[in-house]
This record gives sequence, structure tokens and C-alpha cells, in this order.
Amino acid sequence: MIENFNSNNIEKDEGNLNNEDSDYKDLITKLKEIKATIALLEKIIFK
Repeated sequence: MIENFNSNNIEKDEGNLNNEDSDYKDLITKLKEIKATIALLEKIIFK
């Protein structure tokens, strides 16, 4: 019973890590999009 419980916790933790990795990658992508938008706006403003 205890072994099964520990196994389930390990699988759950691995799932959480995968979700965190996915969230991190999504955040990086959004930040890159924001950076590109800011660069474009700077070009338009300072023309």
C-alpha cells in the first residue's frame, strides 16, 4: 500500500514538473512576442 502511494506521488510530481516546464516555455514565448512588439513600436515612434 505504501509503495503504491509513493509511486503515485512520484508520477504526480513528474506531471507537475512537465506542467511547470510548459508554463515556463509559454512565458518565454510571450515575453519574446512582447519584446518584438516593443521593438516595432520604437521603430514607428522614432522614425
